[in-house]
Amino acid sequence: MTDALKRLSDEGVAIWLDDLSRKRITSGNLAELIDQQHVVGVTTNPTIFQKAISQGDGYDQQLSDLAARKVTVEEAIRMITTADVRDAADILRPVFDATNGQDGRVSIEVDPRLAHNTKATVAEAKQLAWLVDRPNTLIKIPATQAGLPAIAETIGLGISVNVTLIFSLERYRKVMDAYLTGLEKAKERGLDLSKIHSVASFFVSRVDTEIDKRLDGIGTDEAKALRGKAAVANARLAYQAYEEVFSSDRWSALENAGANKQRPLWASTGVKDPAYQDTLYVTELVAPNTVNTMPEATLEATEDHGEITGDAISGTYEQARADLDALEKLGISYDDVVQVLEDEGVEKFEASWTDLLKSTQAELERLAPSED
Repeated sequence: MTDALKRLSDEGVAIWLDDLSRKRITSGNLAELIDQQHVVGVTTNPTIFQKAISQGDGYDQQLSDLAARKVTVEEAIRMITTADVRDAADILRPVFDATNGQDGRVSIEVDPRLAHNTKATVAEAKQLAWLVDRPNTLIKIPATQAGLPAIAETIGLGISVNVTLIFSLERYRKVMDAYLTGLEKAKERGLDLSKIHSVASFFVSRVDTEIDKRLDGIGTDEAKALRGKAAVANARLAYQAYEEVFSSDRWSALENAGANKQRPLWASTGVKDPAYQDTLYVTELVAPNTVNTMPEATLEATEDHGEITGDAISGTYEQARADLDALEKLGISYDDVVQVLEDEGVEKFEASWTDLLKSTQAELERLAPSED
């Protein structure tokens, strides 16, 4: 074992776990990861909860109680997921306190079926924040066109947000703008800006998956040479955008009022192509004031053989831009790729939510008390 995770943390990368289950909470595993593997946050999504609820018997007692009360399947999911997030938040509370609210965070997602409905997203964010009732919660809102004003309004209410499903550099700039707009609203309302936090989840591996597929379709040596470069290049240019926005005069005014920077979070960091190093989206995206949320397999791979050699982003912007430009010259449209990925991302989360509804309904029926 290396001490790569400590080095990663020392370089200013907050290590978050992209997974949660009741078993992980009750067995002490989450506490162990915090204590021994430098984990300082947790992210969740519908897929993670669907997997957790459908495996094992950790939820049987609560499901049985919910079935006896004849609650709807939507209410059951909210009670189950917010309970897990609340318990995980309590385990991470010492980290939250020690980092003055920056880390020790647990994310929970709004119903993805609301991704294109601004008002419903804000209402859901308020409800989730109330249900979990922990200061170290982040409400996940997707960076769709309808999500942008929802992000601004939710931040303006003093609710901390994890903006998810960001693929494009243009959309990322709009996400940062929505965050600053939200802070300005919060300031007008007299809220304490120092209590509001946000991360912007910029998705990584899916970019390579989509672009590599298109490169393979072209099939030339020039195309093959660009495989596996787009995702890292895209993320590095996102960090450049972050540096620009959070050194602006507009930001300075908010910072002087106590506001916190919205950190870039590298999401979808599990490597999907076995031809690539399994720590690629960790070791190549090291930079100060970032978050990397990892599936457990990526966390273990990084601990075992990740080579952390310091800041891997600063000074790379020219090459990153050249890599993306080379794709355009081959006829691969960046704008088309990122739109396809956003559309697929929303569809995948909606499909996962449907699966979650189905599996939870099946469990409620299985555990329902007999009528006699």
